[in-house]
Amino acid sequence: MTTDFSLSVNLVDIPGRTIYPATLRVAGGRLAAIEAVAGATGPDAALPYALPGFVDAHVHVESSLLVPSEFARLALPHGTVATVSDPHEIGNVLGVAGVQYMLDNAAQVPFKFCFGAPSCVPATPFETAGAEITAADIETLFQNPKIGYLAEMMNWPGVLNRDPLVMDKIDLALRYGRPVDGHAPGLRGDDAERYASAGISTDHECFTADEARDKLAADMKILIREGSAARNFDALIELLPRYYDCLMFCSDDKHPDTLLLGHINQLVARAVALGYSVFEVLQVACVNPVTHYRLPVGQLRPGDPADFIVVDNLTDFAVRQTYLDGALVAENGQCLLPAAPVAVVNNFHAEPVRAGQLVVGDEHAAAGSSSLTPVIECFDGQLITARRNLALPTADGTLLPDVKQDILKLVVLNRYAPGAPPAVAFIKGFGLQAGALASSVGHDSHNITAVGVDDESLARALNAVVAAHGGLAAVGPGGADLVLPLPVAGLMSDQPGAEVAAAYSKLDAFAKAQLGSGLQAPFMTLSFMALLVIPSLKLSDKGLFDGEKFEFVSVTA
Repeated sequence: MTTDFSLSVNLVDIPGRTIYPATLRVAGGRLAAIEAVAGATGPDAALPYALPGFVDAHVHVESSLLVPSEFARLALPHGTVATVSDPHEIGNVLGVAGVQYMLDNAAQVPFKFCFGAPSCVPATPFETAGAEITAADIETLFQNPKIGYLAEMMNWPGVLNRDPLVMDKIDLALRYGRPVDGHAPGLRGDDAERYASAGISTDHECFTADEARDKLAADMKILIREGSAARNFDALIELLPRYYDCLMFCSDDKHPDTLLLGHINQLVARAVALGYSVFEVLQVACVNPVTHYRLPVGQLRPGDPADFIVVDNLTDFAVRQTYLDGALVAENGQCLLPAAPVAVVNNFHAEPVRAGQLVVGDEHAAAGSSSLTPVIECFDGQLITARRNLALPTADGTLLPDVKQDILKLVVLNRYAPGAPPAVAFIKGFGLQAGALASSVGHDSHNITAVGVDDESLARALNAVVAAHGGLAAVGPGGADLVLPLPVAGLMSDQPGAEVAAAYSKLDAFAKAQLGSGLQAPFMTLSFMALLVIPSLKLSDKGLFDGEKFEFVSVTA
């Protein structure tokens, strides 16, 4: 690929808050010169616009169901040139070897990945993970300059209580000059201040503007998240005029179907359409992540790497071209990079289950009494859940789901220990009218999570994932079964991104049209139902867990 050329554009100077026609001179992969058109008083209507590339300031690449090289091939046409990527998903499955896998695969493409050292593997002691990443492991990872930060510190109680093991990891990051990412949903006031004072520099979990203001007051940067499940853009974008120098955009978790359609460019267009300053929006999207994480990403300054994008206009930000180190890597919606080889690694030992193993006994009915059952309530576009105490139907001394009330069964099956018994609870909010869904993407330990209307369907869905050694499955009446295999750690496909997106879209449509779910992203929502560090009620392979009290509760309490 040639990296020496000239390009006539309207240059978007974000720090200077000006737009002017200029010629960009690129040589040796760097921006050699910017030559402004003499006498020009504003943009040239005949020219496209050049601006720094977009950066996703917090993403788990694994949640795209794609390996890094394929994630890059889908993101580049949308003008994304870099990500700040937390590999704790594969870290929970394979430990440090999983982090190294991401580095090795990413090295096959010029996309500018910045990976972090996972801080919470396993996320909690209340679930079974496939590996552990210790403080000593993190120090070893920090010897690699490709590891740019300490990934999200989800153990916020440990931070507030200054737990020695937690603080050892934070202190290591500070000693090595690495930023520390936060994860503290709902933390406010003095608690937010104490959390930040430990050295935490960001948070991407705010779901109200008031919560974000408390954390901004504590000198934290706030990431406005809009992913496939958690969507906080509408709640937080009002912060932009006052705090644009302290904000970033991120997706956190984004499935391949939505990544195929757009990325950070969509958030930029939405913010500009709402009337916010294009320069302030672009500082959030292009500049702040590069500054905060010290990314080796060019900012359209002479001497910088020639990383930039060319767009048709500053309204919808339709991307014409994406350049990395002076090489044209995407044009008119098509990535120009070839597919890279994908190695397969895994850690999967689950065995098939029987429907009879999913029965929940009604202890109170057996004792001649009655009681309400704690039910997880999930919400579209949110990772948080609520606890509902509801009366469930019973039969033969067992608790049953109730489709009319939208109360279904939720199952988590340990995938690391053969023969481990499944954990079962009840959930409201999925809307399934038939069948079941199952997934080996189950944050953060990535056991198999399933939701369904009856035990037989649940067992079929779970066993389809077991047979594939990882994947997504949807089963319906009459033996209608769909499976998307994820052979790479049970998290990612080894196939091209566009093919994975098409297969996922088919599963998603089946879950909605055939099984009845009304959620925007049912599989993404399902993947968070075992995430114990997000309140309030979740299910791990060890049982039903109260994320506010940090303790197990009885399914029949």
